[in-house]
Amino acid sequence: MKRRAVSNRCLRAAGAAVALILFAGACADSGDDTAQATSPGPTTSATGASPTGTVSPVDQAGLQAALDAGAQEFLLPGAVALLHTPSGTITATYGTTERDGGDPVSADDHIRVGSNTKTWTATVILQLVQEGNIALSDPVSEHRPDVPNGENITIEQLLNMRSGLYNYSETPELNEALDNDPQRVWSPEDLLALAFANPPYFPPGEGYHYSNTNYVLLGLIAEQLEGRPLPQIYDDRIFRSTRMTESSYPDVTDTSIPTPYSHGYFYGTNMLTLTYPALPQSMQDEAKAGTLAPTDVTNNNPSWTSSAGMGISTANDLATWVKALTDGSMLDADLQQQRMDSILPTDPSVPEAAGYGWGIAKMGPMYGHTGELPGYNSFMGSDPENGVTLIVWTNLAPGVDGRDPASTIAKGLIDEMYAN
Repeated sequence: MKRRAVSNRCLRAAGAAVALILFAGACADSGDDTAQATSPGPTTSATGASPTGTVSPVDQAGLQAALDAGAQEFLLPGAVALLHTPSGTITATYGTTERDGGDPVSADDHIRVGSNTKTWTATVILQLVQEGNIALSDPVSEHRPDVPNGENITIEQLLNMRSGLYNYSETPELNEALDNDPQRVWSPEDLLALAFANPPYFPPGEGYHYSNTNYVLLGLIAEQLEGRPLPQIYDDRIFRSTRMTESSYPDVTDTSIPTPYSHGYFYGTNMLTLTYPALPQSMQDEAKAGTLAPTDVTNNNPSWTSSAGMGISTANDLATWVKALTDGSMLDADLQQQRMDSILPTDPSVPEAAGYGWGIAKMGPMYGHTGELPGYNSFMGSDPENGVTLIVWTNLAPGVDGRDPASTIAKGLIDEMYAN
């Protein structure tokens, strides 16, 4: 899809949607000079090399250099990169948990992970499929009779963003409210009402459009089938089974983040970047000159993201999770293979474009997802063939030019590792 704005970024017109475009050309051109992550330092190496030798080494100094360069380019207060390969794990950090202060950032810091939450929601639904409680072919109307044209939309089409349902986070009503009343508590039903008041993008199955509405519905359906709230579902099915002890899904009235945590920062307003993600050039210039400061949005109420993006986690937990997501430990072998096979190009006219499937994206050689909401951007990717996992998060998002900082830094690292 086009790089639309609705400045709720990852939950804008789309967490993964923007990153998918960003990664569409990843590793396709060895001449890509984006964010080269090299350094002559003879420090510990993380090669990630497979028997075919397709992955080039990135050492501690190289990882740090790439993170430093990206952080300075994007005016970030803080950022973390974690790279795991068969040779071990290396971590790089930049800056502090607060702008002009705070503690040095750490891989143990909690952040809001935005649309990476969708991978939790989708996995829960697929486990319910595996258990026979719901079918991918079920019409949505069987579970939510109020969905417009729900008799012709399947559960699978919610999972793979091909339902056509309007994305509530593209509405001026939501963006105005986020600017004017950032502590407002949004129920999932409030969000669906915004979506259903707008026409669909296309008939079910006849296109691709990243829509948070799909995953709000899936969360409600999971609660209905399980007879218990999402925090309990995620805790039982996702966090406990993978020992993700630092991840959580808060109540809609809870705006806190567990300690230690990093503050999140946001330039401009949601309405200002509704139709185009970049700030006006004059504001970009002021930000770069240091005369325009970002807003601390750490404790803005995230309930508007619901089961599409309200999760909290750490770099270490995200690394644990994206490996579980891709190695098949969350589903039986047959359904896991179907999940990986569900990934289709987001732009059918470009077969090599990045793809999206059942709550999982393929970005260059890596499978995973991205997450962004005002203040935070995170990338999690895993290449199970070569045993490589990459996590990057930033505590400012989006960039003043509309790009996603963590995803851009991750792409530079991936291009470097897979240049050959």
